Amino acid sequence: MQLFYNPIITENTKDILFNKEESRHISKVLRKKEGEIITITNGKGFFFKTELIQILPKQCIGKVRSVTKQTPLPYSLHLAVAPTKLNDRYEWFLEKATEIGVSEITPIICEHSERKIVKLERFEKKIISAMKQSLKAYAPVLNEAVTFKEFLKIQETKSNQKLIAHCEDTNKQSLKNNIKPKENYLILIGPEGDFSTNEINIALQEGYQPVSLGESRLRTETAAIVACHSVAFVNE
Repeated sequence: MQLFYNPIITENTKDILFNKEESRHISKVLRKKEGEIITITNGKGFFFKTELIQILPKQCIGKVRSVTKQTPLPYSLHLAVAPTKLNDRYEWFLEKATEIGVSEITPIICEHSERKIVKLERFEKKIISAMKQSLKAYAPVLNEAVTFKEFLKIQETKSNQKLIAHCEDTNKQSLKNNIKPKENYLILIGPEGDFSTNEINIALQEGYQPVSLGESRLRTETAAIVACHSVAFVNE
C-alpha cells in the first residue's frame, strides 16, 4: 500500500482536491487511472480509502469511500532531544523514531549544545515521509525548540514518568528496567557534550529519574533511538 498525506481532511470529508504537486505525482509519476483507490491519512489516526474520479496533471479529485481509524499506541512517548551539530543526524533520529513509535518530540537547547537554531520545516517533512513509509496514521507532534530550563518549567505540571539519560558516572538504573508498560513517558537526551552537571542536578531536583542506555557511550541520535526502541519493546 502506498500512503498519501492530507492534514486538513476529517472524518466528514467527502471530496478531496489534490494540489498541483500531488496531482502531478498521481498522474505523471504513479500514472494512476480514474476509478483506482488510494489510501490517505490525515496524521491524526485516520485512513481514508479514496476513489480517484478525475485525474489531470494540475488537478486530481478523489471521493472518500470509507474511513477507518488505526489503533493508537498503548503508551505515550515524549522525547526531548538536543539538536545535533549536523542536521542530517537529527533528521535520521526523527525518521527512525517515527517508524518505531513516538508521540511527541521537542528539540531542547542545552548548555553544551553546538547547534542552537532549529528550522522545523525540513524536520516536519522528514516526519511525514517516515509516517507514510511506515504506514502509520499518527504523525508525532514536533514542538518548537526551547531551552533546557524552559522545557522543565513547561513540563512541571505534566504527569509523565520523567527520565533523564546522561553519561556521568552516577547511580543510574537501566531504562528498560525503569519503565512500566502502558504509561506516559518523557525522556531527556542531551547534546554531543552531554548535559552539564548543573542541568542534571536541576532535572533530578524536578523529579527526573536518571537512567542508563547501556555501557557504550552513544551519539545523541543513537541514544534517542535506543530510548525509543526500549519503550516500544517494553510495550510489545
